[in-house]
Amino acid sequence: MNIYFACSITGGREDEPVYQKIVASLQADGHEVPTALLAGSDVIELEVIVDPAAVYTRDTGWIEGCDLLVAEVSTPSHGVGYEIGYALGLGKRVLCLHRAGVSVSKMITGNHDSRLTVLAYANEDEAIRQLRAYLENVNT
Repeated sequence: MNIYFACSITGGREDEPVYQKIVASLQADGHEVPTALLAGSDVIELEVIVDPAAVYTRDTGWIEGCDLLVAEVSTPSHGVGYEIGYALGLGKRVLCLHRAGVSVSKMITGNHDSRLTVLAYANEDEAIRQLRAYLENVNT
C-alpha cells in the first residue's frame, strides 16, 4: 500500500521518535512511504532548501497518489491539517494518531467523515499496534 505519512515539521519535533517508529513499522510491513524523509532528524535542514511551491506540488502529488494518509497529530501543524483536508477532499482514507491526553483540533475530532479515524495512544508501541490493526481492517 502507498501510504502518505504526515507529521509536524516546523511546528515542533518533540514527537520525532514516534514519527520514526511509525515510518519504520510501515516500511517493515512492506508499505511504500514516499514521505519517510519527514520522520528523519535532518528534515528541517532538507526542507529549508526546497522552494515552497515545489513542496506544495510534490506533497499534493504524493497525496493524490496514495492509498491512505496516516498523520501523527499530537503537535499542531498547519501543513498537516491542510494535508488531512486535502486527502479527505480527494476521497482518501485518513488515520490520525495522537498521544493520549493532548488536545487535538476540533476540526479533526469533530469531523464525522466515515473515511477519517482518530485514535489516541499511550506509548509508541500502542501507536504501532493501533496502526497495524487499522491497516488490517481497512479496505482500499
